[in-house]
Amino acid sequence: MTHVQPEEPATIPVAPGVPAGPAGARIVALDCHDVRFPTSLELDGSDAMNTDPDYSAAYAVLRTDAGGLEGHALCFTIGRGNEVMVAAVGALRQHVVGRYVEDIIADLGAFSAGLIGDSQLRWLGPEKGVMHMAIGAVVNAAWDLAAKVAGKPLWRLLADMTPEQIVALVDFRYLQDALTPAQALDILRAARAGREERIAELLRDGHPAYTTTPGWLGYSDEKLVALSREAVDDGFTQIKLKVGANPGDDARRLALARDAVGPGIRIAVDANQRWGVAEAQAAIAALAPWDPYWVEEPTSPDEILGLAAIRGAIAPVKVAVGEHVANRVIFKQLLQAGAADVLTIDACRVAGVNENVAILLLAAKYGVLVCPHAGGVGLCEMVQHLAMFDFVAVAGSSHDRPLEYVDHLHEHFTDPVRVVGGRYLAPTKPGFSAALRPESLRAYEFPQGAVWRDLAAITTQ
Repeated sequence: MTHVQPEEPATIPVAPGVPAGPAGARIVALDCHDVRFPTSLELDGSDAMNTDPDYSAAYAVLRTDAGGLEGHALCFTIGRGNEVMVAAVGALRQHVVGRYVEDIIADLGAFSAGLIGDSQLRWLGPEKGVMHMAIGAVVNAAWDLAAKVAGKPLWRLLADMTPEQIVALVDFRYLQDALTPAQALDILRAARAGREERIAELLRDGHPAYTTTPGWLGYSDEKLVALSREAVDDGFTQIKLKVGANPGDDARRLALARDAVGPGIRIAVDANQRWGVAEAQAAIAALAPWDPYWVEEPTSPDEILGLAAIRGAIAPVKVAVGEHVANRVIFKQLLQAGAADVLTIDACRVAGVNENVAILLLAAKYGVLVCPHAGGVGLCEMVQHLAMFDFVAVAGSSHDRPLEYVDHLHEHFTDPVRVVGGRYLAPTKPGFSAALRPESLRAYEFPQGAVWRDLAAITTQ
Protein backbone atom coordinates (compact mmCIF):
# COMPACT_ATOMS: atom_id res chain seq x y z
CA MET A 1 0.00 0.00 0.00
CA THR A 2 1.36 3.44 -0.94
CA HIS A 3 1.16 6.20 1.65
CA VAL A 4 1.63 9.88 0.95
CA GLN A 5 2.62 12.53 3.43
CA PRO A 6 -0.39 14.83 3.78
CA GLU A 7 -0.19 18.57 3.74
CA GLU A 8 -1.77 20.65 6.47
CA PRO A 9 -5.56 21.04 6.25
CA ALA A 10 -6.68 23.38 3.49
CA THR A 11 -8.71 26.45 4.36
CA ILE A 12 -11.41 25.72 1.80
CA PRO A 13 -14.80 26.36 3.44
CA VAL A 14 -17.01 23.30 3.64
CA ALA A 15 -20.09 23.58 1.46
CA PRO A 16 -23.19 24.67 3.40
CA GLY A 17 -25.12 21.66 4.64
CA VAL A 18 -22.02 19.42 4.61
CA PRO A 19 -20.36 19.40 8.05
CA ALA A 20 -16.60 19.13 8.03
CA GLY A 21 -16.57 15.93 10.04
CA PRO A 22 -14.26 15.05 12.92
CA ALA A 23 -11.60 17.73 13.20
CA GLY A 24 -8.30 16.57 11.74
CA ALA A 25 -9.64 13.17 10.64
CA ARG A 26 -7.60 11.58 7.86
CA ILE A 27 -8.02 8.75 5.38
CA VAL A 28 -5.75 5.98 6.67
CA ALA A 29 -6.51 3.29 4.07
CA LEU A 30 -8.29 2.53 0.83
CA ASP A 31 -9.20 -1.15 1.01
CA CYS A 32 -10.74 -3.05 -1.87
CA HIS A 33 -12.25 -6.53 -1.65
CA ASP A 34 -13.02 -9.04 -4.41
CA VAL A 35 -16.59 -10.09 -3.56
CA ARG A 36 -18.49 -12.56 -5.73
CA PHE A 37 -21.89 -14.21 -5.45
CA PRO A 38 -22.47 -17.50 -7.35
CA THR A 39 -25.64 -16.35 -9.11
CA SER A 40 -24.74 -18.47 -12.15
CA LEU A 41 -25.97 -21.52 -10.22
CA GLU A 42 -29.58 -20.34 -10.65
CA LEU A 43 -28.94 -18.26 -13.81
CA ASP A 44 -30.00 -15.09 -12.03
CA GLY A 45 -28.85 -12.17 -14.17
CA SER A 46 -28.50 -14.21 -17.38
CA ASP A 47 -28.97 -12.53 -20.73
CA ALA A 48 -28.09 -13.05 -24.39
CA MET A 49 -24.50 -11.84 -24.03
CA ASN A 50 -23.80 -12.80 -20.41
CA THR A 51 -25.09 -16.32 -20.04
CA ASP A 52 -23.61 -17.35 -16.69
CA PRO A 53 -22.99 -14.27 -14.52
CA ASP A 54 -21.68 -14.39 -10.98
CA TYR A 55 -22.76 -11.03 -9.59
CA SER A 56 -19.59 -9.49 -8.20
CA ALA A 57 -18.21 -6.29 -6.76
CA ALA A 58 -14.88 -4.61 -6.27
CA TYR A 59 -15.88 -3.34 -2.85
CA ALA A 60 -14.03 -0.14 -1.90
CA VAL A 61 -13.74 1.10 1.68
CA LEU A 62 -12.23 4.45 2.66
CA ARG A 63 -11.14 4.02 6.29
CA THR A 64 -10.41 6.98 8.54
CA ASP A 65 -8.82 7.43 11.94
CA ALA A 66 -12.08 8.85 13.32
CA GLY A 67 -13.65 6.07 15.34
CA GLY A 68 -15.07 3.82 12.65
CA LEU A 69 -16.09 6.51 10.16
CA GLU A 70 -15.82 4.88 6.72
CA GLY A 71 -16.92 5.48 3.14
CA HIS A 72 -18.25 2.50 1.16
CA ALA A 73 -18.93 1.95 -2.53
CA LEU A 74 -18.47 -0.70 -5.19
CA CYS A 75 -17.88 -1.43 -8.86
CA PHE A 76 -20.25 -4.03 -10.27
CA THR A 77 -18.90 -6.87 -12.44
CA ILE A 78 -20.15 -10.37 -13.24
CA GLY A 79 -17.28 -12.59 -12.10
CA ARG A 80 -14.04 -13.19 -13.96
CA GLY A 81 -12.04 -10.01 -14.17
CA ASN A 82 -13.27 -8.64 -10.87
CA GLU A 83 -9.68 -8.98 -9.65
CA VAL A 84 -8.64 -6.49 -12.35
CA MET A 85 -11.14 -3.98 -11.01
CA VAL A 86 -9.83 -4.51 -7.48
CA ALA A 87 -6.29 -3.79 -8.70
CA ALA A 88 -7.48 -0.63 -10.48
CA VAL A 89 -9.05 0.69 -7.28
CA GLY A 90 -5.80 -0.06 -5.49
CA ALA A 91 -3.91 2.07 -8.01
CA LEU A 92 -5.73 5.12 -6.62
CA ARG A 93 -4.48 4.81 -3.04
CA GLN A 94 -1.84 7.49 -3.45
CA HIS A 95 -4.59 10.00 -4.24
CA VAL A 96 -6.52 9.48 -1.01
CA VAL A 97 -4.48 7.87 1.78
CA GLY A 98 -3.29 10.50 4.22
CA ARG A 99 -5.68 13.22 3.09
CA TYR A 100 -7.91 15.10 5.50
CA VAL A 101 -11.57 14.14 5.36
CA GLU A 102 -12.66 17.76 5.53
CA ASP A 103 -10.55 18.66 2.49
CA ILE A 104 -12.15 15.94 0.39
CA ILE A 105 -15.76 16.66 1.29
CA ALA A 106 -15.28 20.41 1.13
CA ASP A 107 -14.83 20.22 -2.64
CA LEU A 108 -15.99 16.93 -4.11
CA GLY A 109 -15.85 18.46 -7.57
CA ALA A 110 -12.10 19.01 -7.23
CA PHE A 111 -11.67 15.57 -5.67
CA SER A 112 -13.33 13.88 -8.65
CA ALA A 113 -11.42 15.99 -11.16
CA GLY A 114 -8.13 15.17 -9.47
CA LEU A 115 -8.67 11.44 -9.80
CA ILE A 116 -9.87 11.63 -13.40
CA GLY A 117 -7.02 13.95 -14.32
CA ASP A 118 -4.14 11.79 -13.10
CA SER A 119 -1.60 12.51 -15.81
CA GLN A 120 -0.45 8.87 -16.09
CA LEU A 121 -3.53 6.79 -15.20
CA ARG A 122 -5.59 8.87 -17.64
CA TRP A 123 -3.72 7.20 -20.50
CA LEU A 124 -5.56 3.97 -19.67
CA GLY A 125 -8.86 5.54 -20.72
CA PRO A 126 -9.14 8.32 -21.21
CA GLU A 127 -12.32 8.49 -19.11
CA LYS A 128 -13.52 5.02 -19.95
CA GLY A 129 -13.01 1.39 -19.04
CA VAL A 130 -11.76 -0.26 -15.88
CA MET A 131 -9.80 2.72 -14.59
CA HIS A 132 -12.71 5.10 -14.99
CA MET A 133 -15.03 2.71 -13.15
CA ALA A 134 -12.45 2.34 -10.38
CA ILE A 135 -12.37 6.12 -10.03
CA GLY A 136 -16.15 5.98 -9.77
CA ALA A 137 -15.90 3.58 -6.84
CA VAL A 138 -13.52 5.87 -4.95
CA VAL A 139 -15.55 9.00 -5.76
CA ASN A 140 -18.73 7.24 -4.65
CA ALA A 141 -17.04 6.10 -1.43
CA ALA A 142 -16.12 9.72 -0.76
CA TRP A 143 -19.73 10.73 -1.29
CA ASP A 144 -20.82 8.00 1.12
CA LEU A 145 -18.37 9.46 3.63
CA ALA A 146 -19.68 12.99 3.06
CA ALA A 147 -23.30 11.88 3.49
CA LYS A 148 -22.47 10.11 6.73
CA VAL A 149 -20.67 13.18 8.04
CA ALA A 150 -23.70 15.28 7.09
CA GLY A 151 -26.07 12.78 8.72
CA LYS A 152 -28.15 12.50 5.55
CA PRO A 153 -28.94 9.89 2.91
CA LEU A 154 -27.06 10.77 -0.26
CA TRP A 155 -30.14 11.76 -2.23
CA ARG A 156 -31.02 14.33 0.41
CA LEU A 157 -27.46 15.64 0.69
CA LEU A 158 -27.47 16.34 -3.05
CA ALA A 159 -31.02 17.72 -3.10
CA ASP A 160 -30.22 20.14 -0.26
CA MET A 161 -27.33 21.70 -2.17
CA THR A 162 -27.84 25.01 -3.90
CA PRO A 163 -27.88 25.12 -7.71
CA GLU A 164 -24.48 26.78 -7.59
CA GLN A 165 -23.02 24.00 -5.43
CA ILE A 166 -24.41 21.33 -7.75
CA VAL A 167 -23.01 23.00 -10.86
CA ALA A 168 -19.62 23.19 -9.14
CA LEU A 169 -19.58 19.37 -9.01
CA VAL A 170 -19.62 19.05 -12.81
CA ASP A 171 -16.70 19.01 -15.23
CA PHE A 172 -18.08 20.93 -18.23
CA ARG A 173 -15.06 20.28 -20.42
CA TYR A 174 -16.32 18.65 -23.65
CA LEU A 175 -19.96 19.46 -22.74
CA GLN A 176 -20.40 23.15 -23.44
CA ASP A 177 -21.54 22.70 -27.03
CA ALA A 178 -24.55 20.93 -25.50
CA LEU A 179 -24.82 22.26 -21.93
CA THR A 180 -23.22 25.33 -20.39
CA PRO A 181 -22.91 26.07 -16.67
CA ALA A 182 -25.43 28.88 -17.09
CA GLN A 183 -27.95 26.51 -18.69
CA ALA A 184 -27.38 23.98 -15.91
CA LEU A 185 -28.04 26.68 -13.34
CA ASP A 186 -31.28 27.60 -15.12
CA ILE A 187 -32.41 23.95 -15.01
CA LEU A 188 -31.65 23.62 -11.31
CA ARG A 189 -33.18 26.98 -10.38
CA ALA A 190 -36.36 26.14 -12.28
CA ALA A 191 -36.59 22.87 -10.34
CA ARG A 192 -36.57 24.71 -7.02
CA ALA A 193 -40.29 25.37 -7.47
CA GLY A 194 -42.22 22.59 -5.74
CA ARG A 195 -39.07 21.08 -4.24
CA GLU A 196 -40.43 20.74 -0.70
CA GLU A 197 -43.63 19.17 -1.98
CA ARG A 198 -41.64 16.61 -3.97
CA ILE A 199 -39.52 15.75 -0.94
CA ALA A 200 -42.70 15.20 1.08
CA GLU A 201 -44.16 13.08 -1.75
CA LEU A 202 -40.98 11.00 -1.95
CA LEU A 203 -40.92 10.37 1.78
CA ARG A 204 -44.61 9.50 1.77
CA ASP A 205 -45.03 7.52 -1.47
CA GLY A 206 -41.56 6.54 -2.64
CA HIS A 207 -40.30 6.45 -6.23
CA PRO A 208 -41.86 4.34 -9.02
CA ALA A 209 -40.06 1.12 -9.97
CA TYR A 210 -40.16 -1.58 -12.61
CA THR A 211 -38.79 -5.08 -12.23
CA THR A 212 -36.50 -7.29 -14.30
CA THR A 213 -36.80 -10.18 -11.84
CA PRO A 214 -39.08 -12.28 -14.12
CA GLY A 215 -37.08 -11.80 -17.28
CA TRP A 216 -33.66 -13.43 -17.01
CA LEU A 217 -32.94 -15.40 -20.14
CA GLY A 218 -31.95 -18.61 -18.37
CA TYR A 219 -35.30 -18.94 -16.56
CA SER A 220 -37.80 -21.57 -17.65
CA ASP A 221 -41.10 -20.54 -19.23
CA GLU A 222 -42.89 -21.62 -16.07
CA LYS A 223 -40.69 -19.44 -13.88
CA LEU A 224 -41.08 -16.51 -16.27
CA VAL A 225 -44.89 -16.73 -16.12
CA ALA A 226 -45.03 -17.18 -12.35
CA LEU A 227 -42.69 -14.27 -11.64
CA SER A 228 -44.49 -12.02 -14.15
CA ARG A 229 -47.80 -12.60 -12.40
CA GLU A 230 -46.14 -12.12 -9.04
CA ALA A 231 -44.72 -8.78 -10.18
CA VAL A 232 -48.17 -7.50 -11.09
CA ASP A 233 -49.55 -8.72 -7.76
CA ASP A 234 -46.72 -6.83 -6.05
CA GLY A 235 -47.77 -3.56 -7.67
CA PHE A 236 -45.34 -3.24 -10.57
CA THR A 237 -46.79 -1.71 -13.73
CA GLN A 238 -43.74 -2.51 -15.88
CA ILE A 239 -41.55 -5.58 -16.22
CA LYS A 240 -38.52 -6.27 -18.41
CA LEU A 241 -37.50 -9.39 -20.35
CA LYS A 242 -34.13 -10.30 -21.80
CA VAL A 243 -34.12 -11.05 -25.52
CA GLY A 244 -31.61 -11.67 -28.29
CA ALA A 245 -30.50 -15.29 -28.00
CA ASN A 246 -33.03 -16.79 -30.42
CA PRO A 247 -35.89 -15.06 -32.32
CA GLY A 248 -38.31 -17.92 -31.78
CA ASP A 249 -37.59 -18.02 -28.07
CA ASP A 250 -37.98 -14.24 -27.83
CA ALA A 251 -41.42 -14.34 -29.44
CA ARG A 252 -42.59 -17.26 -27.31
CA ARG A 253 -41.39 -15.74 -24.05
CA LEU A 254 -42.82 -12.30 -24.81
CA ALA A 255 -46.17 -13.87 -25.74
CA LEU A 256 -46.20 -15.81 -22.46
CA ALA A 257 -45.36 -12.70 -20.45
CA ARG A 258 -48.01 -10.62 -22.22
CA ASP A 259 -50.62 -13.28 -21.55
CA ALA A 260 -49.53 -13.43 -17.89
CA VAL A 261 -49.65 -9.69 -17.18
CA GLY A 262 -52.38 -8.53 -19.54
CA PRO A 263 -52.52 -5.53 -21.88
CA GLY A 264 -52.26 -2.82 -19.20
CA ILE A 265 -48.75 -3.64 -18.03
CA ARG A 266 -45.71 -2.34 -19.90
CA ILE A 267 -43.15 -4.90 -21.01
CA ALA A 268 -39.69 -3.60 -21.86
CA VAL A 269 -37.14 -5.83 -23.57
CA ASP A 270 -33.36 -5.78 -23.24
CA ALA A 271 -31.04 -7.18 -25.93
CA ASN A 272 -27.80 -6.42 -24.06
CA GLN A 273 -26.03 -5.28 -27.28
CA ARG A 274 -26.77 -8.54 -29.11
CA TRP A 275 -27.72 -7.20 -32.54
CA GLY A 276 -26.34 -5.18 -35.40
CA VAL A 277 -28.36 -2.22 -36.65
CA ALA A 278 -30.44 -3.92 -39.36
CA GLU A 279 -30.80 -7.04 -37.23
CA ALA A 280 -32.17 -4.98 -34.35
CA GLN A 281 -34.76 -3.32 -36.55
CA ALA A 282 -35.97 -6.68 -37.84
CA ALA A 283 -35.98 -8.29 -34.40
CA ILE A 284 -38.09 -5.56 -32.81
CA ALA A 285 -40.50 -5.57 -35.75
CA ALA A 286 -41.01 -9.29 -35.13
CA LEU A 287 -41.91 -8.60 -31.49
CA ALA A 288 -44.36 -5.81 -32.29
CA PRO A 289 -47.52 -7.97 -31.85
CA TRP A 290 -46.80 -8.11 -28.09
CA ASP A 291 -46.36 -4.36 -27.71
CA PRO A 292 -42.84 -3.94 -26.30
CA TYR A 293 -42.51 -0.58 -24.52
CA TRP A 294 -38.79 -0.06 -25.02
CA VAL A 295 -35.82 -2.01 -26.31
CA GLU A 296 -32.71 -1.57 -24.22
CA GLU A 297 -29.24 -1.76 -25.77
CA PRO A 298 -30.41 -3.10 -29.14
CA THR A 299 -26.83 -2.71 -30.38
CA SER A 300 -23.44 -1.50 -29.13
CA PRO A 301 -23.76 1.49 -26.77
CA ASP A 302 -20.96 3.17 -28.76
CA GLU A 303 -22.97 2.87 -31.99
CA ILE A 304 -24.46 6.35 -31.76
CA LEU A 305 -25.57 6.72 -35.38
CA GLY A 306 -26.83 3.14 -35.42
CA LEU A 307 -28.94 3.72 -32.33
CA ALA A 308 -30.39 6.82 -33.96
CA ALA A 309 -31.27 4.78 -37.05
CA ILE A 310 -32.87 2.04 -34.96
CA ARG A 311 -34.88 4.61 -33.01
CA GLY A 312 -36.25 6.11 -36.20
CA ALA A 313 -37.16 2.69 -37.60
CA ILE A 314 -38.90 1.12 -34.61
CA ALA A 315 -41.00 4.00 -33.23
CA PRO A 316 -43.25 4.03 -31.25
CA VAL A 317 -41.11 1.44 -29.45
CA LYS A 318 -38.56 3.44 -27.49
CA VAL A 319 -34.78 3.01 -27.43
CA ALA A 320 -33.14 2.85 -23.99
CA VAL A 321 -29.38 2.95 -23.48
CA GLY A 322 -26.91 3.89 -20.77
CA GLU A 323 -25.74 1.14 -18.45
CA HIS A 324 -22.63 0.49 -20.58
CA VAL A 325 -22.08 4.03 -21.84
CA ALA A 326 -18.57 4.97 -20.79
CA ASN A 327 -18.77 8.67 -19.98
CA ARG A 328 -20.66 11.94 -20.14
CA VAL A 329 -19.26 12.74 -23.60
CA ILE A 330 -20.90 9.72 -25.22
CA PHE A 331 -24.14 10.47 -23.36
CA LYS A 332 -23.95 13.99 -24.78
CA GLN A 333 -23.55 12.68 -28.33
CA LEU A 334 -26.40 10.19 -27.92
CA LEU A 335 -28.63 13.11 -26.98
CA GLN A 336 -27.33 15.37 -29.75
CA ALA A 337 -27.93 12.62 -32.32
CA GLY A 338 -31.46 11.90 -31.13
CA ALA A 339 -30.41 8.31 -30.48
CA ALA A 340 -32.27 7.59 -27.22
CA ASP A 341 -35.70 7.99 -25.70
CA VAL A 342 -34.57 6.74 -22.28
CA LEU A 343 -31.20 6.98 -20.52
CA THR A 344 -30.50 4.05 -18.21
CA ILE A 345 -27.71 5.56 -16.13
CA ASP A 346 -25.70 3.31 -13.81
CA ALA A 347 -24.23 4.29 -10.45
CA CYS A 348 -21.03 2.33 -11.13
CA ARG A 349 -20.25 2.62 -14.84
CA VAL A 350 -19.08 6.24 -15.10
CA ALA A 351 -16.83 8.07 -12.64
CA GLY A 352 -19.28 8.33 -9.79
CA VAL A 353 -21.84 10.80 -8.52
CA ASN A 354 -20.28 13.88 -10.13
CA GLU A 355 -20.39 12.51 -13.66
CA ASN A 356 -23.91 11.17 -13.16
CA VAL A 357 -25.02 14.64 -12.05
CA ALA A 358 -23.67 15.94 -15.38
CA ILE A 359 -25.62 13.27 -17.27
CA LEU A 360 -28.84 14.06 -15.41
CA LEU A 361 -28.44 17.72 -16.33
CA LEU A 362 -27.81 16.81 -19.98
CA ALA A 363 -30.95 14.65 -20.01
CA ALA A 364 -32.98 17.50 -18.53
CA LYS A 365 -31.64 19.91 -21.17
CA TYR A 366 -32.72 17.54 -23.97
CA GLY A 367 -35.99 16.46 -22.35
CA VAL A 368 -35.07 12.78 -22.32
CA LEU A 369 -36.35 10.38 -19.67
CA VAL A 370 -33.96 8.83 -17.15
CA CYS A 371 -34.82 5.33 -15.89
CA PRO A 372 -31.68 4.11 -14.08
CA HIS A 373 -30.21 0.65 -14.48
CA ALA A 374 -30.04 -1.47 -11.35
CA GLY A 375 -29.61 -5.06 -12.55
CA GLY A 376 -26.72 -6.10 -10.34
CA VAL A 377 -25.50 -6.49 -6.78
CA GLY A 378 -25.66 -3.19 -4.93
CA LEU A 379 -26.92 -1.23 -7.92
CA CYS A 380 -30.46 -0.87 -6.57
CA GLU A 381 -29.06 0.34 -3.26
CA MET A 382 -26.90 3.01 -4.88
CA VAL A 383 -28.74 4.27 -7.94
CA GLN A 384 -31.97 4.88 -6.03
CA HIS A 385 -30.26 7.94 -4.56
CA LEU A 386 -29.53 9.36 -8.01
CA ALA A 387 -33.09 8.78 -9.22
CA MET A 388 -34.51 10.48 -6.14
CA PHE A 389 -32.15 13.45 -6.47
CA ASP A 390 -33.22 13.76 -10.11
CA PHE A 391 -36.88 13.78 -9.08
CA VAL A 392 -36.41 16.38 -6.35
CA ALA A 393 -33.82 18.73 -7.83
CA VAL A 394 -33.33 18.25 -11.59
CA ALA A 395 -36.18 16.76 -13.63
CA GLY A 396 -38.80 17.63 -11.05
CA SER A 397 -40.95 14.67 -12.12
CA SER A 398 -41.08 10.90 -11.73
CA HIS A 399 -43.72 10.39 -14.43
CA ASP A 400 -42.64 7.65 -16.87
CA ARG A 401 -39.32 7.41 -14.98
CA PRO A 402 -39.44 4.06 -13.16
CA LEU A 403 -36.23 2.84 -11.57
CA GLU A 404 -35.16 -0.75 -12.22
CA TYR A 405 -35.49 -3.29 -9.42
CA VAL A 406 -34.20 -6.85 -9.20
CA ASP A 407 -34.91 -9.04 -6.20
CA HIS A 408 -31.40 -10.36 -5.66
CA LEU A 409 -28.81 -10.10 -2.86
CA HIS A 410 -30.26 -7.17 -0.91
CA GLU A 411 -29.95 -9.12 2.32
CA HIS A 412 -26.17 -8.63 2.18
CA PHE A 413 -26.36 -4.86 2.73
CA THR A 414 -26.65 -2.99 6.01
CA ASP A 415 -29.19 -0.58 4.48
CA PRO A 416 -31.01 -2.63 1.83
CA VAL A 417 -33.57 -1.21 -0.56
CA ARG A 418 -37.19 -1.26 0.47
CA VAL A 419 -39.74 -1.72 -2.30
CA VAL A 420 -43.45 -1.71 -1.47
CA GLY A 421 -46.31 -1.69 -3.94
CA GLY A 422 -43.96 -1.33 -6.89
CA ARG A 423 -42.22 1.73 -5.43
CA TYR A 424 -38.83 2.34 -3.81
CA LEU A 425 -39.18 3.81 -0.34
CA ALA A 426 -36.77 6.67 0.20
CA PRO A 427 -33.65 5.75 2.21
CA THR A 428 -33.41 7.64 5.49
CA LYS A 429 -30.11 6.38 6.91
CA PRO A 430 -27.01 8.51 6.27
CA GLY A 431 -24.82 7.44 3.37
CA PHE A 432 -24.99 5.85 -0.08
CA SER A 433 -26.51 2.52 1.13
CA ALA A 434 -23.52 0.59 -0.22
CA ALA A 435 -22.07 -0.99 2.94
CA LEU A 436 -21.95 -4.79 2.98
CA ARG A 437 -22.66 -6.76 6.12
CA PRO A 438 -19.39 -7.99 7.65
CA GLU A 439 -20.63 -11.58 7.67
CA SER A 440 -21.47 -11.39 3.96
CA LEU A 441 -18.04 -9.99 3.18
CA ARG A 442 -16.41 -12.84 5.06
CA ALA A 443 -18.55 -15.49 3.35
CA TYR A 444 -18.35 -14.24 -0.25
CA GLU A 445 -14.89 -12.71 -0.58
CA PHE A 446 -13.17 -14.53 -3.45
CA PRO A 447 -11.58 -17.05 -3.32
CA GLN A 448 -11.07 -17.50 0.41
CA GLY A 449 -14.64 -16.86 1.64
CA ALA A 450 -16.54 -19.79 3.13
CA VAL A 451 -19.02 -20.01 0.25
CA TRP A 452 -16.27 -20.21 -2.37
CA ARG A 453 -14.24 -22.70 -0.35
CA ASP A 454 -17.30 -24.93 -0.10
CA LEU A 455 -18.00 -24.66 -3.85
CA ALA A 456 -14.37 -25.45 -4.64
CA ALA A 457 -14.55 -28.53 -2.44
CA ILE A 458 -17.67 -29.75 -4.28
CA THR A 459 -16.12 -29.28 -7.72
CA THR A 460 -13.01 -31.26 -6.75
CA GLN A 461 -14.94 -34.25 -5.46
